[in-house]
This record gives sequence, structure tokens and C-alpha cells, in this order.
Amino acid sequence: MDRKPIRKLSQEVINRIAAGEVIQRPANALKELIENSLDAKASNIQVTVKNGGLKLLQIQDNGTGIRKEDFEIVCERFTTSKLQEFEDLHKISTYGFRGEALASISHVAHLTIISKTKNDICAYQAEYCDSKLKAKPKPLAGNQGTIITVEDLFYNMNVRRNALRSPAEEYQKISDVVTKYAIHNALVGFALKKHGANNDIRTPVNSTHVENIRLIYGSSIARELLDFNLENDNLQFSCSGYMTNVNYSTKKFQFLLFINHRLVDSPSLKKCIDAVYQTYLPKNSHPFVYLSLELNPNNVDINVHPTKHEVHFLNETQVVESIATALEQKLLGSNSSRVFYTQSKLPGLQIETRETLRDKDDSRKVAESPKYTVRTDSNLQKLDKFFDVSRKNIFPDKPQDANVSLTEAEYDKHHAHFLQQQESFEDRCLDKTVQDLNDSPAKAATEQPSNDAADKSNVVSLQSQISASQEAKKCEKPLSKHLIKKITRVDTKLTSVLQLRKSVEENCHRTLRETFAQHVFVGSISPSQALIQYNTQLLLCNTKLILEELFYQLVLYNFQNFDCYRFENAMPIKDLALLGLDLPDTGWTEEDGPKEELAVRISEILTERGPMLREYFSINIGPNGMLQSLPILLENYIPNPLGVPLYLIRLATEVDWEEEKKCFDSFARETAMFYANVSSDTDENGKSWKWVTEYVLYPALKEYFIPSRRFTQNAAILEIANLPNLYKVFERC
Repeated sequence: MDRKPIRKLSQEVINRIAAGEVIQRPANALKELIENSLDAKASNIQVTVKNGGLKLLQIQDNGTGIRKEDFEIVCERFTTSKLQEFEDLHKISTYGFRGEALASISHVAHLTIISKTKNDICAYQAEYCDSKLKAKPKPLAGNQGTIITVEDLFYNMNVRRNALRSPAEEYQKISDVVTKYAIHNALVGFALKKHGANNDIRTPVNSTHVENIRLIYGSSIARELLDFNLENDNLQFSCSGYMTNVNYSTKKFQFLLFINHRLVDSPSLKKCIDAVYQTYLPKNSHPFVYLSLELNPNNVDINVHPTKHEVHFLNETQVVESIATALEQKLLGSNSSRVFYTQSKLPGLQIETRETLRDKDDSRKVAESPKYTVRTDSNLQKLDKFFDVSRKNIFPDKPQDANVSLTEAEYDKHHAHFLQQQESFEDRCLDKTVQDLNDSPAKAATEQPSNDAADKSNVVSLQSQISASQEAKKCEKPLSKHLIKKITRVDTKLTSVLQLRKSVEENCHRTLRETFAQHVFVGSISPSQALIQYNTQLLLCNTKLILEELFYQLVLYNFQNFDCYRFENAMPIKDLALLGLDLPDTGWTEEDGPKEELAVRISEILTERGPMLREYFSINIGPNGMLQSLPILLENYIPNPLGVPLYLIRLATEVDWEEEKKCFDSFARETAMFYANVSSDTDENGKSWKWVTEYVLYPALKEYFIPSRRFTQNAAILEIANLPNLYKVFERC
């Protein structure tokens, strides 16, 4: 077989081949056009796209424009205003330099250019085909800058056109190009839209990198950004940018790299950065990183790829390692805290209707699936007994199944009984107390005058002040049995208190009320957190928030009927206030005045309100400003005594003493905040905080608590797991 002769390709074929290398898809064409606009010093760039850029791709800028004399050769190959000699490549500072972009586009699309310079009287329009002018430029009205319109891209290359993806995917690639240039060139305003639609991307002029990241990617990335800067004189490079800390992660690595302000890819750098983050992020998770790397132009070869998508530079390995090391040190310095976002979730919250309630009644008669069966008592050893566990009956004559939702009628009946229990709580407590006082030889601690000559350094420890008698410790009976004074039950007639009680009842959340009334205590995590079980759900409770509401309600429902802890030695309120003002929680500053004067004023305010505090809340304050007792809100529970100084300061400063209803409401809130602070130390009964939480506080929640609707928003109770979902997990295994 004879060898075919070697022939020189025609200029048209050469241009088509070159165009196919430079313009591979609409996003490549747009990248070249954006770089031309930036080289023209444009401060605003508008991109319009139709059918993924195949039907229409238009870019408009307000740059320097194209002179009328240059229209004839502007689309010819190797025509440029940025390069004259080959040596200029070593110090090139512009994006374009070969003069191939417009030439390549004109060979594969219908190209129209409208441009006006600063000195031109009007704008000029010209159309191009295969790098040649179709006709002389036409004058028309226009603003300074250039509008380049590319229509019917790849109209003469059917194979390339058919190989492209859907218009939606091509538009996404165009959006990605605009996004990256908008973030890097923050001083330039960018806008991207589909033809006939509103802007999908818009950044303002003279913005910042962080603000543009926030506008384009959202606040979830912007709030986790770390500023990154690095300079290395030995390797002659500097690097700046932004990267997310370890609190943010995504499934796709979002990496924006500019080398000498040119958008490029560097697989080696990308791989090293991703490897650094793998130590801190969950498996298959990646960060967001934007880097601008500036190298000595003499060390960079930018003419290695037709689309300028890649560049080569000297000491690439050392530069990459240096950046990765500095980035890891930045992450280590910012890893002092991790943030986890939670969402409050109610257990089984749904809208109750007559139909759903009727369906519940019918469903109780049907045998339940094992995944809805809950073990509620660890003492029951046989599986068949797990189906017949009953909770403590509120009504002895009507047994109830454990963890079963109530009908509307049953709920109303239980709720009414619950409110009755609230009213009789102190009566039942006092009856038992009076009997103990009559049977026990122990006497209640009596008031003893304190030594006023001692300064605040000699104030006796608060922990020892709030203590039971030695005989009470020996017999190991509850502290309140020896320190409660006998009182007569008083029915409150005050309208303000009755209104506050009514408000509590009207804001009751039915589902949460049922949850706390039927919960099973699982365990304590800390003095402020505990786990409970309700039906098939495991719930995490914020004990402190919940107790604040419980004690607030106890103050209202036992108004004017409190018993009290009497101190063995009465304590000066002034000295306690001085101790409290030294605490950082009070926020005292020199502008507030001398601490001594503030302490005296606090003592005067509380002493002046002493008769009211004694009558309504059993807080006894002597005429000489001596604190003698505190109220008992819950039997067998002693508040953290170290919080007394701050409590007294807040009573004097935060309670509205002028208006009756606001006074009682604010007093109840402040008192609840003080009592809700569970001490981590062992109390005077020798009980740890875990014992108090399990056997005192959560039983009280079960019996007396009226949950407020605001608990649906403040994350006081969160669902950790539920049995049906766990079954789904194991079924997939």
C-alpha cells in the first residue's frame, strides 16, 4: 500500500481545530470573555445566557472599549494589545496574551461586538464570521464599554454540540465560572442571569471577599471562614485567602484557586489541602477553600494549556508543602471549640382532633408491634411481663397503661386533678412535718445574733449557715422535717397572683405535659442535663431551664404558704451583697459606683420590703438588715447556698417593686433562677446531685410540672433517639 502524501492543511481547517482546543464548551468561552473585560479595567460585568449558552451568551462591561480602527483585526488570530515580544511572557500581568479567544469563538459561532471608547462620539457594532468582518462597523448609540454577543455556539460542529450536556448543566458550569471570578475580583460587580429572567448571581461593586462568599454561598460558610495569609521570601511567593474551620463540612470539596489572579487547577495542592482537613472532618466530608497565590512571574509558565486551565511553576512541590503546613497550623490554632447545631423536637407532636383521638382509642385494643414496646422497669426479668407494665395510677380506681396517650376527656380529668394537687401540695407536706415535729425531740434551729464586729472576711461560710442540726444528721431524716415552721394554710385572693396562675395553665403544652407526667428517668449527665424516656423515645432534658419554670410555678401556687429554712446565725445582707459584687456574674463596673454604697443600698431596699417578703414568701429580714431565713420550695431540696449573694443582688435590682403583678412575676422568676442552680456538691443530707436529680427533682416534675409552650422553641427537651427509627437502622444492616 502506497503512503499518502503529506499536505498542508487549509487555513480554515487550522482555525477550526484551534477553536476546538480553546473553546471546549460555553463556560470556556465565557471565561475568556470575562478575562478580556477584566483586562479592560471594567468595574461592572453583566452576563446573560440562553439555553445553557448554546443559543445565546452575552457579556457586557463598562471597560475601556475597542477603538474603531481595531475592529477589523480584533477577531484575527494572534492579535493582542498585551504582548509584543516573546520575552514579555515572563512578565505578563494580564489574563489574555495570545489573541485567540475572539478568533476561536468567531469560527464556531456567530459573533457580534458593540463597543465604545471614552473618546468616541458613538458606539460601533460589527459582526464576524471566521475571524473576518462581515461588513464595516455601524455607528449606533451606546455607553462606554463593550458588549460581546455569541449566538449559536458550535452551529458548525454537530459532534461537539451533541457531546455537550444538558442546558441546565452547562448553565451550572457557567455559574461556577462567574462565582469564582466574582469572589476573587471583589471590587468588580458581577451579575448572571438567564435571558428574560432575574439575576441568579449579583455582587456589588467595591465589595469584599467574605461578603461575596456570603452572598453566593450563604452564611453557613461565611460565618465559619478563617483568614489565611502566608509569605515565603525563599520560594518567592505569597498566598492569601479564606478557608472554613472544622465546624463546617460538605460532601463536595469547594476549592477556588487563583495563581497570579488566573483561575487554574492544581491537583497536587488540592489533594494536600484535602488530606490536611481529613484529620478534623468526618469521613467523606470536605471544606471550602479560596486561595490566591502570587508567584514571581519569572517562575511561572502560563503557556502550557490551550485554555490556560493549568500552569507550571518552579519549586511546585516545596510551595505546595509550605502552604499545606501553614494551613494545618491555622486549623490547629482555631480548634479551641466545636459548634453543633441542634433543633428542638417535641416527642410525638401532632395536632389532636376528635378523629385522631378516636383512632388512638381503637389502636389500644390491637396488639402493638415489638418496635413500639418499651421496657420501663429493670426489675422485671421476664419478657412477657414487659407487655403489662403499669405506671403509678393517678386514680386508684382506674388503672392506666404506662406510656399511653390520654384521650381528651381523660386529659381534662387528669389536668384538673393535677391542679388540685398543686393546691394541696403544702398541706400534705405540712401535715407530715407537724407530726415529725411532735414526735422528734429535735428543735428547729433558732435565730442567733451574728457578730457585727467582723468584716466581710469573717463572714461565716454560707454552706455551714444553711445546715441542719447535728441531731437531724444523726437520724438521717429529711432536712425540711427539722427546719419547717408550722404555718396555717392561706387561700390567696390577690388578683395579680390568680392571673399569673391562669396564664401558666393557659400556656400549658398538652404533649409535653403528658411527656413529663409519664416519663421514666434514665440518668443524669450533669447537674444541668438529664435523660428521660417517654414511650419509644429517648429525650435529653435541659434540667436548669425546666427547673426554672417548675420553681416559678411553685412560687405562684404556694404563694403566702411557704415554710422556711432558718439560719443558725443570721447574716448581714450588706456583707452578702459585697461578696456578690465581687463575682463576675454581677457585671459591676466603676461607673456603677463604689461597692460599699451599692451594698448599703441593696440592704436598705430589701429591709424596706422585709414585711412583704416575710408575709408572702417567708424570707425573714430583720430591721437591722440581717437575713434570717429562705423559703422552702420543694421538700428535700436545698438550693446552692453559694448563689445567695447574687440572688439578693438580683432581688434588689431586677424585681419591679412598684407594680404588684410585675413585682410578683419578676420575684418568682428571680427566685426560680436561684433555686434551679443545682449544686454539684453533696448537700447537708449527704445526698449527691445525682441522687437529688433522680429522686427529688424529676419526681417533682412528674407530679407538679406544667410545661410551657415556649419549650418547643428553647431546646429544653431534645429527642436523641426513638425505637422505630433504630429498628429501621438495624433492618438495613
